[in-house]
Amino acid sequence: MTRLQTAILSLLLSSAVIGSRALAAEAELTLVIKDHRFEPPEIKVPAGQRVRLIVHNQDATPEEFESHDLNREKVIPAGAKVTIYIGPLKAGRYGFYGEYNEASAKGTVIAE
Repeated sequence: MTRLQTAILSLLLSSAVIGSRALAAEAELTLVIKDHRFEPPEIKVPAGQRVRLIVHNQDATPEEFESHDLNREKVIPAGAKVTIYIGPLKAGRYGFYGEYNEASAKGTVIAE
C-alpha cells in the first residue's frame, strides 16, 4: 500500500471506532406510565454513560416525571412520548416519581 492509502485506511478505521463509541455511549430505555404507575418501576442503566429515556404516558391524564436525584422535571401529556436525558451517573440508586400521582407513580434508576 502507498502512504496515502495507509493514511486513508487509518482515518476510516479511527472514524469507525469513534462513531461506534458515540453510539455505545448513549443507551436508550423506555419507561411507560400506565394506570398512574411507572413500568418498569426499576430501570438499570450503565454507570458513567448518558442515557436517553423515552417516557410514554399511556394514561388519559398528564403526568410529571420528577426527580430531585436526577435533577429532572418534565410534564408528559396524556398519550404522549417525551425524551429525557439522564447521566452520566455514578453507580447508585436515583429515585423518581410522578408529581400528579405521587402515591402510586414511583420508580428508581439503578446505575451499575
